[in-house]
Amino acid sequence: TGGHHPVREGEVFNMRYQALRQLGCGTFATVWLCQDVRRKKHVAVKVLKSREGFAEAAQDEVALLRCVSNMKKKDQAGENIVCLLDDFRMIGENGFHILLRRALGPSLRCLMGNYTAQGLPLPFVKKSLQQVLAGLRFLHNRCRIIHTDIKPENILLYGPTESLQRLLPDTLGYGWKTDLRLKRLGDDLGNQLEESDLMSIEVKIADLGSACWTYKPFSKEIQTQPYRALEVLLGLDYGTPADIWSTGCLAFEMATGERLFDPQPGKYFSRDDDHVARIIELLGRIPPQIAFSWSKSTKFFSRPGAILRLSRLSPRSLHSLLADRPRWPPPRLAAFARFLLPALHYAPRRRPTAEHCLRHPWLTH
Repeated sequence: TGGHHPVREGEVFNMRYQALRQLGCGTFATVWLCQDVRRKKHVAVKVLKSREGFAEAAQDEVALLRCVSNMKKKDQAGENIVCLLDDFRMIGENGFHILLRRALGPSLRCLMGNYTAQGLPLPFVKKSLQQVLAGLRFLHNRCRIIHTDIKPENILLYGPTESLQRLLPDTLGYGWKTDLRLKRLGDDLGNQLEESDLMSIEVKIADLGSACWTYKPFSKEIQTQPYRALEVLLGLDYGTPADIWSTGCLAFEMATGERLFDPQPGKYFSRDDDHVARIIELLGRIPPQIAFSWSKSTKFFSRPGAILRLSRLSPRSLHSLLADRPRWPPPRLAAFARFLLPALHYAPRRRPTAEHCLRHPWLTH
């Protein structure tokens, strides 16, 4: 359909699902809030855009979602993954739609927008990370799937409908707004939630549209830029440790309200150049066996740790980033660093697995 979409608000397609409103739009698809006319329930329907090659991508995503659904029937450990409710079907000649489980709440990004000054409360950060890591453990170990796009936009909030409506009163039904406004608690706290209310929210990993099998990567370029692992930036082979890197970036952003890496292009260097430079500034010199293990490594380096188009780097440590913040006294900062830094190890095989992360004292205490 090119620039036109086969679903319109108010339209009933397949004589069963009535489109109520669009919930999100991505490169490959849009997601719609729909009324299941037969079951009288709200569902989320992901509709693929009608372009060449997208149908094959949809078939891959359905295969991944079916694997998750089938594994969940055998093992309830996959509870933190959004999966298929029924199946996929055709709309018109080229457009697939994928019917997902009941519509969830807004993304973690919407919630984080109300805590930009200092980050989310740490108990909620830890609880949410436990659920994300449990989902990744299930994907990696049981399903042999790499998510490849862990970021706040792909972590959805959920809970009893009444609870979410009470916590997020300005939303109408499941038509979550991207400029979410949370319950006001007074002039000092603005749009933030009481911690006790916040802790009633659960999270699920969503969007397997970019995911792949551990034994069959679909693309060399994965992950949204700020959460992209070093091995992906350098064009090296990747695996499940790439998801752990992204989760480390997610943990920092949830805990501080700022992105760990937010690379920007310059007049004489690319966004990737700046990204690699920021990684070196934080984590130190990249070992030669990693920096030069790619045949095109000279695209970035004149020597390990020396970026071709960026001559002056400003080293910074995680401690220096957090030390002047009131909520990060030395003991808390040290504990967080012991959790975060291993997830950003340059050598993917040296990063902890999701299982190991779940047992880390910073998460369990």
